[in-house]
Amino acid sequence: MTVPLEQHELAARRRVDGLREEADRIQAELAAAELEWQEWTIARRRVDTVLAPDDGAPAEAEVTAGPRDAQVQSALRDAAKPKAQVPMWRQGLAWSALSVDYQRILTALADRARLHQGPLTCQEMAAMFGMDVVPARVEALRSKAKRLVARGWLAERQPGRFTLAAGVSGPGDGS
Repeated sequence: MTVPLEQHELAARRRVDGLREEADRIQAELAAAELEWQEWTIARRRVDTVLAPDDGAPAEAEVTAGPRDAQVQSALRDAAKPKAQVPMWRQGLAWSALSVDYQRILTALADRARLHQGPLTCQEMAAMFGMDVVPARVEALRSKAKRLVARGWLAERQPGRFTLAAGVSGPGDGS
């Protein structure tokens, strides 16, 4: 009677393992795509800077005919801006380079490190932040935490348990 249960358990475990491998592959592919996107964004900004007129305004400002055109140009520029990019961590990079959501995660983990309390799970973070501890909220935090790991801000020494990465410390010291 236990044989079918073992078979079902084995099949379920294999499915979970397969999905984890696929998720890891997708995560790696996403990280590479985000890096490429970031590089193109930097390249576009540099070209815009080089092509700017002498007064430092973007080159397309010269072509703008009226207020309506200026609004359209502004909307197009805003739409092209990347949302909530997470730069690669490097010594001296201030936490202010991150959006408020990412800074909140780092602050919580810095407080834990300062108090020698160890790593946090995303469920614990959601509860700390006063969020409903529901899968959607926890997964949103997990996505942000994983992105911070990929960019060198956080470490995940045990699956699902996050700490500050080596060298990353409090927000006031330029790291």
